[in-house]
Amino acid sequence: MAERKQKRAAPAPRNSARRRPARKQAPSFRLPSFFKPKQVDFKPDSQGTHPLKLLHMTQAQRDTYLRWGLYVATIVGLLMIQDVIMSQVTIFGATTDLAVCAILLITIMEGTEVGSLFVLIASLLYYFAGTSPGPYSVALLTFTGIGACIFRQMYWHRSRSSMVLCGGLALLVYEMGTFGVGIFLGLTRWDRMGSFLVTALLSWIVMIPLYSLINAIGQIGGHTWKE
Repeated sequence: MAERKQKRAAPAPRNSARRRPARKQAPSFRLPSFFKPKQVDFKPDSQGTHPLKLLHMTQAQRDTYLRWGLYVATIVGLLMIQDVIMSQVTIFGATTDLAVCAILLITIMEGTEVGSLFVLIASLLYYFAGTSPGPYSVALLTFTGIGACIFRQMYWHRSRSSMVLCGGLALLVYEMGTFGVGIFLGLTRWDRMGSFLVTALLSWIVMIPLYSLINAIGQIGGHTWKE
């Protein structure tokens, strides 16, 4: 009898509570199919570039394109002046070499990182323009320009005098290299060395006013050269 009373007095466990039956949900109201909005699948942005997107450029990009466009226009203009005017003007049997002056100045001003690529492309265009002395001028102009950049950055600070002086030395090395290759190939004579030296001197003088033009173009958009 005592065991039966203890069993009756023991509380029922919580889990033994009876679960209430789930209420039935009322049927939801559905809109007709013609009222439902169309499902649009998500499409990620295309990775390609559209030609019209190229027209939307930042101000820095416009300044960069303008600066290099004016560089190219300057070299082309000097090529025309050299072929039309300066080719008919001789001093002691020599004339100027305006395109080489501009290429060397731009190369030295832009430095080794940008100038090395520029002088390679510019020397190729100079050769295919038909005014260069020969295909060897591509190698002479490229190595002379890169060497002038390295020399200027190692020993001289950036200034007008250092740029013009370094450009003149590079021009002298280029003209003497052209003369040496001409002697080796039998294209010139030893008595023509004076005309090559006069060409280097006259072109060096032209570099003085030409530096002001190229320096003004190089500063478009507040561009600063990194040393």
